[in-house]
Amino acid sequence: MPLTLASIRQAPKAVLHDHLDGGLRPATVLELAAQCGYDQLPAHDAVALGHWFRDAADSGSLERYLETFAHTVAVMQTPEGLRRVASECAQDLAADGVVYAEVRFAPEQHLARGLTLDEVVEHTVAGFREGEQLAAEAGTPIRMVCLLTAMRHAARSLEIAELAVRWRERGVGGFDIAGAEAGFPPSRHLDAFEYMRANCAHFTIHAGEAFGLPSIHEAVAFCGCERLGHGVRITDDIFDADTGSAPRLGLVANYVRDQRIPLELCPSSNVQTGAVPSLEKHPFDLLARLRFRVTVNTDNRLMSDTTMSREMLKLVETFGYGWSDLERFTINAMKSAFIPFPDRLRIIDELIKPGYAVLLG
Repeated sequence: MPLTLASIRQAPKAVLHDHLDGGLRPATVLELAAQCGYDQLPAHDAVALGHWFRDAADSGSLERYLETFAHTVAVMQTPEGLRRVASECAQDLAADGVVYAEVRFAPEQHLARGLTLDEVVEHTVAGFREGEQLAAEAGTPIRMVCLLTAMRHAARSLEIAELAVRWRERGVGGFDIAGAEAGFPPSRHLDAFEYMRANCAHFTIHAGEAFGLPSIHEAVAFCGCERLGHGVRITDDIFDADTGSAPRLGLVANYVRDQRIPLELCPSSNVQTGAVPSLEKHPFDLLARLRFRVTVNTDNRLMSDTTMSREMLKLVETFGYGWSDLERFTINAMKSAFIPFPDRLRIIDELIKPGYAVLLG
């Protein structure tokens, strides 16, 4: 079957790196803003607002990119807002052919109207469950897992780690830190990562996006992360990649590859934030050829005006990938998921492999 946007939508997909507050429907932002009295939106119809988010995120700066979230977070401060956004997130991903999704958000950013951290998680998980049910009724089943993020510039990471462990049997799969990297190294949050390890709990770390190899080194060597959020700057430790000879890997790159530490790569977002200069120069293909465990992700569907299918199509058009490549990247994601091994295996064997077998003919 030819690889088109329509055919790629039929393929079963898995996403590990998707932000809840970066994936709202523009119409939902408008409606929730009206309900909660938020009057600072930069546009007042859905099409114009969607364009504004995309244009504002195209600055080439991670810090500027992150400023767009002020508007989405502002309308996610009530039980109704959190439930609706989470439910629509599940439905939108499922409609795009995603069968497994880990969606992250920072509970500490949703307390402005009096909710507690536990209440924020409760309403969000309830929204995911509602979305799962509606997606199943629509014939597009999906499994949703929530990741709890701490902001790296704040001082609540241990509290959020404890929250993640408290909710891990009720829909939360793991822990993360996010936010501007420069000046906020992951080692500042060692107590949170030690708490997660002590409780045999999963965690990933945003590292190697806007800051270089030291951020990745700390995340891996000091913090012990299981996955790297983005991690594109691992190429700072790969040499001679453009000379025609076999690339040489430094100690950190070798360790990441040897340990099969997954890279949560987000092609469109990585270009928008300036992590890479263009899609053509994105290291995805280099890393895939060197057999790093690469995965395809959306990061922020609203800001990048994207879906998993669109991200895969861009890689197909840029690097010439076929169905077998997309299947490998999807299985890479499922191997790296924060759910029990039997559950991962079931999704691979019962959904992903049969789905790609049909597409491969």
